Amino acid sequence: MGPDYAAPAPPQTDRYTRAPLPGTMAAPGLTGGAQHFAYGRDLPQQWWRMFRSRALNRLVEEALHNNQNLQATMSALRAAKEVVYAQQTKYFPTAAGNFNPARQQISGATPGFSPVGVPAPGPFQFDLYTAQVLVSYTMDIWGLNRRTVESQQALADQQRFTVEAAYLTLTSNVVVAAIQEASLRDQIDATIKIIALNKKALDTLRQQFNAGYSSRIDLAAQEATLAQQEATLPPLQKQLAITRDLLTALIGRYPSEEPLETFTLASLQLPQDLPVTLPSTLIEQRPDVRLAEEQMHSASALVGVATANMLPNFTINANGGYTALTLAGLLHPFNAFWLLSGNVTQTVFDAGNLLHLRREAEANYDQTGWAYRSVLVGALQNVADTLHALQYDAAALKAARDFERAAKISLDLSRQQLEVGQANVLFLLLAQQTYLTSTIGVVQARAARLSDTAALFQALGGGWWNRVEPPTEKILEVGSNTAFTLVDPHVLIDPHGLY
Repeated sequence: MGPDYAAPAPPQTDRYTRAPLPGTMAAPGLTGGAQHFAYGRDLPQQWWRMFRSRALNRLVEEALHNNQNLQATMSALRAAKEVVYAQQTKYFPTAAGNFNPARQQISGATPGFSPVGVPAPGPFQFDLYTAQVLVSYTMDIWGLNRRTVESQQALADQQRFTVEAAYLTLTSNVVVAAIQEASLRDQIDATIKIIALNKKALDTLRQQFNAGYSSRIDLAAQEATLAQQEATLPPLQKQLAITRDLLTALIGRYPSEEPLETFTLASLQLPQDLPVTLPSTLIEQRPDVRLAEEQMHSASALVGVATANMLPNFTINANGGYTALTLAGLLHPFNAFWLLSGNVTQTVFDAGNLLHLRREAEANYDQTGWAYRSVLVGALQNVADTLHALQYDAAALKAARDFERAAKISLDLSRQQLEVGQANVLFLLLAQQTYLTSTIGVVQARAARLSDTAALFQALGGGWWNRVEPPTEKILEVGSNTAFTLVDPHVLIDPHGLY
């Protein structure tokens, strides 16, 4: 009963943007290479290796092995599969056996227990032994159980894609945290260098002030500028410490067990050739899209369950065994008994309850269908956003480089004039602040290209479908916090071959 599920058709488009985007422009300096969008190419499963950082590779692998959130989703997947297996047992009869020994005393005043049918002179005692087997089977004529299994299997597949989403989010978060750390370290280094330049300028002004060549106002202005730039350093150091704590937590360690690996922008290479899968295949590769599809699949099966509940229910029951007054003669053929019965149940009147439940199931299916379409549109938008971001990141880095170069020339000329006593202090202060802003801007633009590249790999699904082996699940021993690796990794393998 109910509709047979059909997977949604892929989007009828072959690109993510109205105008084709072949790639990005090149920018001078480090992290400035042009990037090419290779449409139709498949993503590697270990996409983070494209940044060519051994330290990053080690941290990602450790996170995949130790992260608690990922382990929790895999445990939930194992539980969802057991629900499917439990529901599948209803395809078979249920059998139960019991043995019931009893000793009973009946009052002698009870009629029927004396040879002449009159009350006996005293109470009557006896033993009774009963052994029997009971078998019950509900025939799945309308496919109620088959649709229930189908719904539970879809929910298990939904949890499977929750695992994939957690896997993708974890790897992306580790990569982005590493890039953020690299950006902060470079910003801190740039700030320290500019502070050193300002201190040197301040020393020069003090010498000129002591010699009577500069005013106290000029000296105070330079002191204020130096203090302002020194004040920008602690917030950057604070962000770096928080980022390191985040990275430590992502790999499953305590904050006191911070990893030895550190990152700078120079230690990360910008991937040049970016594989971009087509929209028609994205629906098979984005975990959130697949998850939404399995929700729709489960809702479709529940329409069949609600329909089957409106039809007659057929059950066969059988009961057979032995009963005797003595244990020794229990299995004598004379003491055998059996019972075979059938049952048909059809709801005659329920004031429309089952009808409304079926309509509810149909409405839920419509809701999941619209939710799926919303997730799909959001996934395509996500990819388009990252492609646009990468295109403009390259232009932003080029502009930042030009700004830095001009600001450095201005600062150098101002310092030269200061050293010969001909500087305009206000112009010097402006040149110092402009150079600091331009240097930080270059660092942030370089980091943006790296992080948006990681965002593109995440938006495209992360290549999980090319995985050779499933992620390793750890099992917590019941009653203990001791964890051990799941011996049979095939527990995570599904009948659709996703692993």
